[in-house]
Amino acid sequence: MFNIPNRKSPTPLEQFVLDYVWTHPGCTAETCREGLAEQRDLKDSTIRTLLRNLEEKGYVTHDVEGRTFIYRAADSKRNVAVQAAQQLIDRFCDGSVEELLVGLVDNRVLEPKQLQRLAEKIASRKEKKS
Repeated sequence: MFNIPNRKSPTPLEQFVLDYVWTHPGCTAETCREGLAEQRDLKDSTIRTLLRNLEEKGYVTHDVEGRTFIYRAADSKRNVAVQAAQQLIDRFCDGSVEELLVGLVDNRVLEPKQLQRLAEKIASRKEKKS
């Protein structure tokens, strides 16, 4: 289902850079550094290391134009979130989505009405596919 089934999660700083790559596909290390400079001043070598780490973990890929690396996300933000959720479900809920959802409702992260709306959305999507 996913490109890399159990890839390591990005560190907070890697996540910061990955968020930039998701919103700016086709960026270079330099444009990434410049784009993030207002929020966090990072050295060029740091950005390049973070991008290389993200590539090793399977979150970004690059093409080469001349001598410049052009980075893009290897997967969509949604798919990465789904993979992270699946890892949580497997790790803490013995693979049970139901256990996670009940926990979310019990801890008031998700209201029963929201859960009902989600069930209706899922049902309508299934009907459209049929």
